[in-house]
Amino acid sequence: MTLTLPSPASPLKIGTRGSPLALAQAYETRDRLARAFELEPTAFDIVVIKTTGDNRAMIDADRPLKEIGNKGLFTKEIEEALTSGGIDLAVHSMKDMPTEQPEGLMLDCYLPREDVRDAFVSPQIRAIADLPEGAVVGTSSLRRRAQLLHRRPDLQVVEFRGNVQTRLQKLHDGVASATFLAMAGLRRLNMAEEVPATPIAPEDMLPAVAQGAIGIERRSHDTTAAAMLEAIHHAETSLRLAAERAFLAALDGSCETPIAALADLSGGTLQLRGQILRPDGSEALADQQSCAIEDGAELGRRMGEALRARAGEGFFSH
Repeated sequence: MTLTLPSPASPLKIGTRGSPLALAQAYETRDRLARAFELEPTAFDIVVIKTTGDNRAMIDADRPLKEIGNKGLFTKEIEEALTSGGIDLAVHSMKDMPTEQPEGLMLDCYLPREDVRDAFVSPQIRAIADLPEGAVVGTSSLRRRAQLLHRRPDLQVVEFRGNVQTRLQKLHDGVASATFLAMAGLRRLNMAEEVPATPIAPEDMLPAVAQGAIGIERRSHDTTAAAMLEAIHHAETSLRLAAERAFLAALDGSCETPIAALADLSGGTLQLRGQILRPDGSEALADQQSCAIEDGAELGRRMGEALRARAGEGFFSH
């Protein structure tokens, strides 16, 4: 098959959210494709699409994500543009992605995964353990809320939304003493040095499923997009995410379920750690197992089903 490459006259349209981090991820995708096929950046168009989760009024009001919508909150409008042909590729933060694809779309390309860790962010305080009793911490993540309250039930946790700049301003304004961000986002924005952030080891706060990973979605029948994406696909990230996302799917994870998982590869072995928590942090269940790399997705499914059985009905109820 002769591959018809994009050009300035007929550019490849890459869809993304409009936040600084989302744009950085889209430009990274563009640049990797341009290098792989020796193309100029002008052979690509970055198309910004506003999603339900980007509603400014809801962000400023710190509306909880569960009140706005659950699965697809940051992806629905982008996927609609992809299906209709308004864009050719969609770049996503994989931790935002539902485990099921809309009909006609494929998600089979991942870029090399960044730092998976969460970051504790505070102008004055360096770690969770150093927070004074009763301190106010802001986060929009049910996972982080539950993990924090499991360790420190004395703390007050408030809803806290927005991009890096918005959250730092809220800290400056005294809305909370601390918050959390993903180290991957800070590194991709080249802000890891200027933001008062301390990385948290996965042993202390297990990350979200697929944290730090970028996924690129295409139309299933688009053979040109498939061939181009194959050139930049990172197989190791794919294997890790297959295990983590199978774990999530077995638990029917959504924005209302505090679930964490992390897969690591060593030689021919995959190690998977998983955790589920009650939303109030009062109970946490965890498991850790290893298997052959090629069996990662099956291990994730089994681990998820086993934890769901241990938890019983109502475990995720608010």
